[in-house]
Amino acid sequence: MPKPPLAQHAHAATGALSVHAPKAALPPRAPNAALPRRAALALPALLVAPGLRAQDAAFPNRPIRVIMPLAAGSAVDVMVRIVAERMGEILGQRLVIENQTGASGMIGMRNAARTAADGYTLAAVNDAVMTMLPNMHATPGYDPLRDFVPVGQVARIRWALVAHAGFAARDVAGLIEAARARPGQVDYASGGPGSPQHVAMEMFLQAAGVRMNHVGYRGATPALNAVAAGEVPAGFFGLPTPVPLAEAGRVRILATAGPTRVETLPEVPTLAESGLPGFSFFTWGALLAPGGTPEPAVARLNAALREALATPAVRTRLEGLAYEVVGNTPAEFGAALARDHAAMRELVRAANISID
Repeated sequence: MPKPPLAQHAHAATGALSVHAPKAALPPRAPNAALPRRAALALPALLVAPGLRAQDAAFPNRPIRVIMPLAAGSAVDVMVRIVAERMGEILGQRLVIENQTGASGMIGMRNAARTAADGYTLAAVNDAVMTMLPNMHATPGYDPLRDFVPVGQVARIRWALVAHAGFAARDVAGLIEAARARPGQVDYASGGPGSPQHVAMEMFLQAAGVRMNHVGYRGATPALNAVAAGEVPAGFFGLPTPVPLAEAGRVRILATAGPTRVETLPEVPTLAESGLPGFSFFTWGALLAPGGTPEPAVARLNAALREALATPAVRTRLEGLAYEVVGNTPAEFGAALARDHAAMRELVRAANISID
């Protein structure tokens, strides 16, 4: 049976308390007399907040599984692990992250969409698996807007164009020149077809008017390691993942992809400054729950997420890694997701990007 649309996902089951008048009037009860058994048993339900069942009041009472359809060490993985630790402290239960990679993230997303909608399984996602892949693949195996309910966005991810330290091109102009001299023969790495690394580079190639050869890996981390090893000369990657490799002299960050320079990399120019005016690319990381997850559970998880992001130590750590902290409500995230999905559909059509 198909799941209801996104706006109808987060409804909690509620129980109604029926009180029937006795057939015959009872004599007045003394002020200190004990309550009847049925009324006493009903009291716990009356004390639960509106919209919650009695068993929901203690949520969560066991660890929460977080399905990560992306590689360990990727930008979303790093971000979510930082936040999940603090959320676990707030909720009193651990968040256990499981990396389930493959098919550019679609395998993990299919699994997450089919788990119990009880609040004890979440999906940690980027916009690639929510807006890019579903618009490029005719049968991704999940519906991003129907199979999930939004919990909240964690942060935006800034991106950078990265090259192997030994690659001849020393800057963006050099890479474009190399690609123009050998059309379709200079390789670039990505986390797989339809991944944000793939989309970012295709946008770059269109803006620069050149062609390169796509080499897909099983996730962003293996792709970045391939660039660091010299197997592939270049690629786009989400910050902060290439920074340690740049500091070690294994890769060179040619440019960042935002409208302004990254505070932690002030010496690195933007692509707009490097000859591609107006070029901008960023992604985000977020938490979702399976469609049909009770609204009180979603609200509790969102409150924990926002409290974690408001914790000074967490916020400082994320910002120090070049993330832009968000921390919105489920409704705000849902509206943003719908907009991004529609915008990406138009971009994919205009760029003629397909992985079928």
